[in-house]
This record gives sequence, C-alpha cells and structure tokens, in this order.
Amino acid sequence: MTDVATHYRKCNLCEAMCGLEIRHRGEEILSIRGDPEDPISHGHICPKAVALQDFHSDPERLKTPLKRSGNDWEPMAWEDAIAEVAERLRAVQARHGANAVGTYLGNPNAHNFGNTFFIPRFFGALGSKTRFSASSADQWPHHFASYTMFGHPMLVPIPDIDRTDWMLIIGGNPMVSNGSMMTAPAFPRRMKALQERGGRVVVVDPRRTETAAKADEHIFIRPESDAALLMAMIHVVAEDNAVRLRHLEPLADGLDALLAAATEFSPEKVASFTGVSAAATRRLAREMIAAPSAVCYSRMGASTQSFGGLCQWLTNALNLLTGNVDREGGAMFTSPAFDLVALNPYNSRPDAFGRYRSTVRGLPSFLGELPVAALAEDILHPGEGGIRAMVTIAGNPVLSCPDGRRIDEALDSLEFMVSIDPYLNETTRHADIILPPTIGLEVSHFDVYFNLFSVRNTASYSRPLFPKTDAQRHDWEILSALTTALATALGDAAGDAPGKAIGGQTPEQMLDAAFKAGPLGARGIDLKSLAAMPQGIDLGPLEPCLSGRLQTAEGTIDLAPERLLADVPRLAAAVEDGEGHDAGFPFDLIGRRLPRSHNTWLHNSHRLVKGKNQCTLLMHPEDAGAAGIADGDWAAVRSPTGRVEIQVAVSDEMMPGVVSMPQGWGHGRQGTRQSVAARSPGVSINDLTDAGRVDALTGNAAFNGMPVAVEALQADTRG
Repeated sequence: MTDVATHYRKCNLCEAMCGLEIRHRGEEILSIRGDPEDPISHGHICPKAVALQDFHSDPERLKTPLKRSGNDWEPMAWEDAIAEVAERLRAVQARHGANAVGTYLGNPNAHNFGNTFFIPRFFGALGSKTRFSASSADQWPHHFASYTMFGHPMLVPIPDIDRTDWMLIIGGNPMVSNGSMMTAPAFPRRMKALQERGGRVVVVDPRRTETAAKADEHIFIRPESDAALLMAMIHVVAEDNAVRLRHLEPLADGLDALLAAATEFSPEKVASFTGVSAAATRRLAREMIAAPSAVCYSRMGASTQSFGGLCQWLTNALNLLTGNVDREGGAMFTSPAFDLVALNPYNSRPDAFGRYRSTVRGLPSFLGELPVAALAEDILHPGEGGIRAMVTIAGNPVLSCPDGRRIDEALDSLEFMVSIDPYLNETTRHADIILPPTIGLEVSHFDVYFNLFSVRNTASYSRPLFPKTDAQRHDWEILSALTTALATALGDAAGDAPGKAIGGQTPEQMLDAAFKAGPLGARGIDLKSLAAMPQGIDLGPLEPCLSGRLQTAEGTIDLAPERLLADVPRLAAAVEDGEGHDAGFPFDLIGRRLPRSHNTWLHNSHRLVKGKNQCTLLMHPEDAGAAGIADGDWAAVRSPTGRVEIQVAVSDEMMPGVVSMPQGWGHGRQGTRQSVAARSPGVSINDLTDAGRVDALTGNAAFNGMPVAVEALQADTRG
C-alpha cells in the first residue's frame, strides 16, 4: 500500500495566497488543511481550497480537445486541433483583417505564471490588438490611478493592516475575500489583532457586510457616491490645515490643484448625495488625521461603478495628504521576489491609455486592452471593424461581464471561436473547438501578480501534486503550440515547435532567471532552492520604498493628474443633480461575494453549492414590505436591459433603496456539461447589468448602482 505523503502548496483559486497542507495516498486526497507554517496565511483556509480535490477528480472536466459536430461534440487529436485552430483564425483574418479576431482572458490567468510568460508571445503571433480581459470588469480604476499618479499600473499601494491604527474600508468585504487588490489571507484574524491593539476599523458600504458586522463602525452610503465622500474628507483635511505629506513632500506635485478641486465638495454639500451626514464625514476625516497611522482601502464597490477612477485616485490622495503613504501602518508598496514593476517598466513606454479605440462606441484602450463593456457590440457590429472570431482563455464572459445575454447572442454569431478551458460552460458552449488545459493540483504555481499586492513580502513555489497524463497539455504548452502554428500558417519559419518552450525555455526556467535578477538572487536563492522550501519564505514586512520605485516621467508623485482632474466636473454635476432615479427603476442593485464562491466554474463542486440557496436577492424589510414580499418569496427583478426571477432574503443589513445579488451564477442554460452547477443554477446578475454603463474616465464596467425594479411573484406566475 502506498504510504501517506504530505504536499505543501499555495491555493491557486483566488488571490489570498493561502498555504495548504495536503495529505494524500497516491492520487487519493485524504485531507486539505491550512498550513500553520505558511509565512503569510498561518493556517488560514477557506471552503474553496478544500474543493480543489473535487476539481481534480471531476468527471466532467475536459482533458482532450473537443470539436463541435452539429449539436454534439467529438474528440480531436491535439495536433489536428492546433492546426485547425490556427488555419481558421488566419482564414478569418484573411477575409476581415488582423483585428477581426478578438481575445478574452479570464481571471484564472492571473494565477498561472506559465500564461504570464506565454500569452504575450501568442498575442504577438496572432497580430490582433482586439483584446479584452476581466480586468476591465474589476480593477482598471486601481491601475489607472497608479499609472497616472506613480507612473506604473502595478505600483498599487497596499494597506499595511498588520501595523495600522485606523482603517477605513470603502466598498470592500475582505472578511470574505481575504483581500482583493490587497492579498491578506486570514483577514478576520488580522482585523481582530488590529482592534485588540487599540485600533479602529470603519466600513462604509450600502450593505452591512460580514466585514462591517465585525468592524467598530458601519456607515451606509448610497451606491456610486463614494468619490464625493472621499472628496469631502479631503475638503476637511484642507479646511483643518492638516495636510501632512511627511517625507514625500519633496516628491509631490499638484497639491494646490487637488485641494482646489475639493473646495466645492464640502461635507454639507455632498450629504444628501452620499447619504452620509456632514457630521459623520467630518468625524471620519478627523479620526484619520488624528490616528498615529491610518489607511483608507477602497475596493469592488468603489471600483466597479461610474466614478471608479475618481474613487481610486481620491483614495490614494487621501492617504497621501494625511501622511499615510509609504509609511508603516499606512498604504505601502511591496518588494516582491518577481517584480513586474522593475521587470516591465512603463516610464519609457508610449502612453498606455487611449492608443486605440473600440469600434462601435470608441471606448479607449488601456494597458493593451479594450473595455470588456464593448465586447458584445463590437462582435455584433456588421460593418468594418467588427469582431468575427474569438479566442477565450480561462474566461466565462457570458456570466461575468455586463449584459451577459447580449454576449451570449454575440458569441453565437461568430464565424469561429476557440476556447482554452477545462469545462464546457456557458461561454465555451459557443466554441467550435475547446482546448482543455491542466488545472489546480496538476500545475506548478508561483504568484506573479498577487505578491505585488500582498500585505507582507513572501515567496513560495509549488510543484504539481499530480502529474498530467499523456493526453493532457498545460496552458503554456497549448499557447506555445498555437504560437508556432499561427506562424506556420503565415509561412513564417520562426516560432517554436508545438508544445515546446519559448526559445527552448520552460516557464520554470524563465521564472528562475527572474529570481536571480531580483531580491531573491541577492539572497542567493534560485528556483531550485525555493522549491526545496515548499512552505515558502518570509521576506519581511512592507518597507518604505516609493522614492526608488516611482516611474513617472518627472520622478515625482502626481497628486492631481490632468485626466483625473478633468473628470471632476462630472462628479460635481452628479452631486448637483442629486438622486436622479428613474421612477420605473427605484432601486440600486449592487453585487456581493460569497464565502463559497469566486469564479463561475467553482459551482461544479457539490461541497461549494450544497445547502440552502446562496443566490438570493437581499432586500431591506421596509422595501420588501412595501412590495408585498416576505422572506423566502420569489421576485422579478427588472433593469432596462433584462429580467430575472430570484428568491428574496429580507435583511436589515441592506440600506433602504438598495438590493444585492451575488455574481457568478446563472448556470441553467442548455448545452453545458456542468451537472452539479446546473442543479443549483441561480441567476446571473449580468442578465441585468448594462454594458452601456461604464466609468467614463477608465472604461471599467459600472456594475454597481444599476437601476432596477423589484416586483413580487406569485408561485403560479414564476417563469
């Protein structure tokens, strides 16, 4: 009998970077627990990690290529599949132009360092600038603020939660997410430790979230008004003559312009717009000013809205003005083992914003991508510039992007589509060919991106627990083979042999070279020695480093970037207009994250969907009573773009006039092969969201604050 062995690795399902201890006997997993020796998560684990064993053994996970055959699918050999994909993509480009082939990258790509190295090569071979990703449905405002203020989109300030004395959380729920754009595993313990050392946590959110329930104070705020609150807090800092830039003062430009912009946003003026009293706004600002150290953290609710770019700029600005940037206990910057800021500098590049635009609305590109809000309309556009073929890589935009029903329709109209994905899901069902990669416990892992956003500097490399079969391919092998086949289809002798590494290098060899050139190399650590320490190493707390990492042309911090200042009148106009609800759609819809949910494909694990219905509409008792809806009843939710039927959970955790649905559901569609998800389908919030609603500054999708109506449903009227 095979002996029991223990495997240590990082969980690669979300950005929390939790360390896992997996006991197994051969290919039989006996247990998955949090690793108490992990240098950042210290034994913390969430339910999603335990489900890694479900995805490994899922009989519905694809392992060999599939080709559409009428309404059915048939297996293909890898060589034939790769050759046909390249041939058909090139044929579309020959008919319609290089940019007629679009690409969409889903969130899991950020957890795959092989894709980090090989996707750019694939893009180069494809030769199309029509690229989309989940980033413009999530985090563009963060990157835009960092790019314009600090010179690099990945130079994102991270809350030093382990040493701060006062924390303001706006539109974030790290108790559930364990951080988002703030890798903070075991956040509940971290917040409790903050409070036990005499610190204070305040949450501003339209919902009393799990984080708000444990915080010292929760303040309701109207959706999409966060930027006005932040402006009003800056107004108080200026009014109290409390600007303290500390050691960054010699590096700061634009102070006068920033303070001038905040002049017209007094707490009194914005109170009716935000729903936060002037007294509460002034108190928050003065608490932050008075705290020995403090930090403001704004996340999803503040990002995925019409003023997302302003929110992230003003969050950074508030931290700067109160002397809490690049300082212990404030908003600090990481010094990661794999430093994308140093390895991929932006200060010598052309402008990363607006270099080209989408076809129908002319939405500007950012970081080499177009806003995903333009995806469906640019596919459906019948004339020149329309998208005629798509490549999706680890993404499910039908459920995760705005106006999912229109994306569904658009994908069905394509001349050709290929998906690199392990599942036949709501998006890949439209593909002509599916190329399934290895996932989870079959892949090696290093967090290229999320070490950049971590509350502590650490490093760990995880070897695969299980080997792939001869029939399987890693993502990078698929991408490498496609890169070569696309070059061959052009008659280009360049490129790599199918399934081989770039220039003879594997992702591990490329990672090793990056380590040797960075802080690990200075310590004499390479990939081999890091792999010998699978629980990882602690590189220490965040340290002041901004002066050496700035990448603006002037080498300074831009407190008042021109593009951001130019957007302030739009916010001022919204404050003047007031509530502005359409009488037919009296509620604001916001999203929410669930402890047992993250990406859409996680719902094919029974342990993550079992129990009572998780996909519900949260509604305040007063609103429910006025609509004749009781807890557990079903309701129809309508927006200008769609309608869904959903069970209602009545709760005073919601602000009156605001309702909430979780994201990532909506699995009850024909033609998929995810039977567990289909038995608990839920409904998709993106059957209600409107792709026409974007942050006019950054192009990020504006999910939150979607106007909707809610109506009671009788049992015999349900669809």
